[in-house]
Amino acid sequence: MSFISEFKEFAVKGNAVDLAIGVIVGAAFGKIVSSIVEDLIMPIIGAVSGGFDFSNLFIALKDVPPGVAMTLTEVKKAGVPVFAYGSFLTILLNFMILALVIFFMVKQINRLKKEAPPPAPAATPEDILLLREIRDGLKK
Repeated sequence: MSFISEFKEFAVKGNAVDLAIGVIVGAAFGKIVSSIVEDLIMPIIGAVSGGFDFSNLFIALKDVPPGVAMTLTEVKKAGVPVFAYGSFLTILLNFMILALVIFFMVKQINRLKKEAPPPAPAATPEDILLLREIRDGLKK
């Protein structure tokens, strides 16, 4: 089998195509969840907590030059190394929400799946029934 035909067989197999579709849909779904967290949940948390913003939580690992605003983007622009734990918390929250949504989706899919009824026993072939009848007749 040539390399091209082997690759063609692999690429069009159901598993490879299903995997590609899953990766594409997963990436898009991840962007949706990131938007939900950053654009919907974090502003609500900020409003409830009095304007608290996770994204600007950081620890400067060197002295910040005078005149630089104490925001994460400005401190990074100034070349100061930072321990940006606020970004980590946001990404962690993204993951938790994504895991929760996937859990609920899988739970609903499993609930909607109907268990296949057990297959009915196959009917005994007529020749077997005839042989059994002959056997039972010989026993008498």
